[in-house]
Amino acid sequence: MESSGGAPPAEERRLLAASLTARYSDWVLEELDELPGSFLLTDPAMSGHPIVYASRGLASLTGYRPRDVLGRNARLFQGAATDRAAVAGVRDAVRCQRAHQVAILNYRRDGAPHWVLLHVAPVFHAHDGRVLHFLAVQVPIAAAPRRRAAPCRRPPVFAACREEARVEEELPCASHAGEAFVDIDKRGLEAGEPRVASGCDKEKALSTANSIFSALNRYSKLTGLVVCGKRCDSAGIPALSSSLNLSLGRIKQSFVLTDRHLPDMPVVYASDAFLSLTGYSREEILGCNCRFLNGPGTSLEVLEEINRNICCEQACTVHLLNYRKDGLAFPDLLHVSPIRNASGKVAFHVWVHLDESIKHDFNGLSPEVWQLGAVGAVRVAVRSLSASGSLLRPSQ
Repeated sequence: MESSGGAPPAEERRLLAASLTARYSDWVLEELDELPGSFLLTDPAMSGHPIVYASRGLASLTGYRPRDVLGRNARLFQGAATDRAAVAGVRDAVRCQRAHQVAILNYRRDGAPHWVLLHVAPVFHAHDGRVLHFLAVQVPIAAAPRRRAAPCRRPPVFAACREEARVEEELPCASHAGEAFVDIDKRGLEAGEPRVASGCDKEKALSTANSIFSALNRYSKLTGLVVCGKRCDSAGIPALSSSLNLSLGRIKQSFVLTDRHLPDMPVVYASDAFLSLTGYSREEILGCNCRFLNGPGTSLEVLEEINRNICCEQACTVHLLNYRKDGLAFPDLLHVSPIRNASGKVAFHVWVHLDESIKHDFNGLSPEVWQLGAVGAVRVAVRSLSASGSLLRPSQ
């Protein structure tokens, strides 16, 4: 399906748009257009694994307008000096259907090379685990400040540049063999020194990806198709120790624990009160990101506020609309707070939920103080057990 350049034909444009609108509703394109950042979405089920959406930020970063890239494979951003090992890492992540971050040399439309942090992640069907799309976020990496070098009289040494062989490979991904990001041309041989992404760059890429996932999740519920950034499967999720489970089980509030150090920040514990509030079983949500509660009425701005506070390791309290398993919405007073271990490092995040449509008896306490009581109880349990190394099961 990939074209050599210019806007794709009308029928091809219709198929590319349907890749998103048929799965997320017709309004998802407008929602994605409002998101900041440079990113694109690809469909591995279509021939050639083409780009089906390109953000406005991508045009600003690369010079490629959406009509220039729709229907083409994402390898169009690569050039002669793009590191083959980095490309192979991306290809392997796509093949294995997992998230991946790498600093890579890409090329703008005018042939100028530039370093970006590339964050690639699959978008899964929440129920059957199929990969529906891949998202790719590009964050520009700034050059490190140059230090004054000591005078050197030796003549400069220039590495000989050789033309990379053009490689056309197919990638077994999803239901159709898509094409890998491996095609390299001869544009811009001048690459400069390799750049290293900062922690801020990585957090920015992850925050952008989370915003995209949230938008896709909300609009996918309009079509009855729920998507997520990770297969909702508890396999590979570290099991909490029986001592920690016992301590957490005594807490009466509705809350979940998530592990930021695992891909897509999955739920690793859910209280009985949370299961009663949402209608989900524990098996359904362990291993899933908390966005499974979001729906069409969930505020994107509030979700971005939560992401910012998580990245800054700060607590926050927000009001937002969430959804139970049966699809009914409820006004959620949500408090999110980092939980540190005995050494002071963030081990988990606790998410305390309260249905504001129901009258509660807090024994004279305010709802916020009632939620903070749960946070305090979780902190005591985690810190006391982490000091003795008893957070996870001994086998792990």
